[in-house]
Amino acid sequence: MNRPRVALLLGLLLWLAGCANGAHRLPYDSWRLGLFAPNYMEVWIETADAVDVQDHVFRRAMSGIAAINTPKNLKGDPRGWPERPGAGAGKQILGADLPRLLYVRWQSLVEPQTYEAYIVIPETTRRAMVKGEKAFCQADAKWVTDYRKMLSIGLAPGGIARVWLMGPCLSAIDVARVQGTVVKEGPYEGTSGGQHRPLSPTSKAYIEKYGIPYGSW
Repeated sequence: MNRPRVALLLGLLLWLAGCANGAHRLPYDSWRLGLFAPNYMEVWIETADAVDVQDHVFRRAMSGIAAINTPKNLKGDPRGWPERPGAGAGKQILGADLPRLLYVRWQSLVEPQTYEAYIVIPETTRRAMVKGEKAFCQADAKWVTDYRKMLSIGLAPGGIARVWLMGPCLSAIDVARVQGTVVKEGPYEGTSGGQHRPLSPTSKAYIEKYGIPYGSW
């Protein structure tokens, strides 16, 4: 067998070993990372990266538009956070062990401003992620053993990042509130000439009429 093929096989075996040490150690196949924004406070996620406890890095685990409601009658209320936040727009983090650190860089389109935040996941949160609990699921009216395997991040103007841990049928646990910092290079790490993505007409109309409720998040 030639050397390039041997190197390829060794690389594949190491990758498979990494997967075995990650998600296969958990009581489920993967955990989910989702992101959302308050009503009308539109956010574009440049990148959301994850680092697990084995120090495996999952770059751009999520990017794109954060989940948001923008009622056209301008009756939505962006102030504060919901009692039970939604899962947000996101993805399953395949092959990962429990999370140790999250990094998010996003454009707050209503300001506009670009922020980044480092979110340390506490050990208590990781313990909660592997603790099965009996829960009643409204969707199918059944009692099940559920796990909190969903991390949801709310991103608000001013660089606020708020994190919850939840399960499909379990209540949300407050994990952290982080004050992000302004990215000096600007959007897209300085490659867009300072131009942020455009704000939708509905959100623009809301901001022009009511402003941004800083301090409510």
